[in-house]
Amino acid sequence: MIWKRAVFALFAVAAGTNVPTPLLLVYQERLDLSAEVLTALFGSYAAGLVPALLLAGPLSDRLGRRKVAIPGIVLSGLASLAFAAAGDSLALLFGARFVQGVVSGIVFSVGSAWVGELSRASGEGAGGRRAAFAMTAGFSLGPLTSGLLGQYAPWPTVLSYLVHTVLVAVGLAFALRLPETVDLQRDRPTGTDAAPAAPLIRRGDGALLVTVLAPVAVCVYAFPSTVISAVPLLVELPYGGVAVTGVLAGVTLGAGTVVAGLQRRLGTWTAVVGTALGALGFAGAASFAESGALAWLVLAAPLLGAGGGLCLAAGLTLAARLAPPARLGALTSLFLACAYLGFAVPFVMAVAARATSAALPLAVAAAVTALLAVRLLPVARARRL
Repeated sequence: MIWKRAVFALFAVAAGTNVPTPLLLVYQERLDLSAEVLTALFGSYAAGLVPALLLAGPLSDRLGRRKVAIPGIVLSGLASLAFAAAGDSLALLFGARFVQGVVSGIVFSVGSAWVGELSRASGEGAGGRRAAFAMTAGFSLGPLTSGLLGQYAPWPTVLSYLVHTVLVAVGLAFALRLPETVDLQRDRPTGTDAAPAAPLIRRGDGALLVTVLAPVAVCVYAFPSTVISAVPLLVELPYGGVAVTGVLAGVTLGAGTVVAGLQRRLGTWTAVVGTALGALGFAGAASFAESGALAWLVLAAPLLGAGGGLCLAAGLTLAARLAPPARLGALTSLFLACAYLGFAVPFVMAVAARATSAALPLAVAAAVTALLAVRLLPVARARRL
């Protein structure tokens, strides 16, 4: 099936985004970096991602998916090669991480729309489910692999990136064989703007976008990034090391991959179940922060990962349903831009914890997410999700 090639290409790019995460500990020791510098290094990803995300989707609506996605896939491999060469250079690390953000902004928005259009024959929801599976699988396997290779294999800051470059090369080969799915033969008067004329948000859909699509989007990355980034900062883990950090990220994000297929059965209840799992996960993380009992973290990690994966699948499906045919790339970009706001949640929690306690911001997040799940109930009953 031709859509599988697009799914693999999307997976290959997603696998690279979290490869540096477990290796931050290696860079910290090798370059004697402070926590503030490490945070800035990790966050430079967003500086490249957000503008690329907002530009790439609408651009692919005008020029076609191939012309925008293919260069992004190539750039993914180049970013990994830059990381491989940057083991002792802080400036090159920042540059590589920034480029990695640009890559993600391009490929995730355009690739998700491409997968969706190639999956139309499989029915509504198939495209969102497949794109979510591809991205969450990449997000989880990337850090799991780099954590283990960084801990036990030679060349800890080189080998993982070379492995990813090979993976991207395979994904590029698949993507080059994909057909264009955007109709570029629109009859337009010479000299007029070629941008799609349809409004991005249809009349009557504004409230649904603001009160449902946007908050569900934020949950996508707020859930897993909390257990991967915030919890280790707020609470001292009983174990440390590159491998443990990679395994924690892999388990959390891997849970999102495992549950993505459940969207077929859950249907319009996917977002409700996803946010409910997130609320339970936040509650478990708060219990871990309060008691230090590792069992709570073991429970919270897959719950938050699964919740994020379901919210991603539900959000991509809803975005495809709400988007005018000629604006799918643009609305997918907007959804993912809202999703990446979730990466700010660990920082907010860390700031709040300084004035209160580690458990309180996690408990507040649990309550807020539970309220969102309740808000989504009537929308799911009306089959609008």
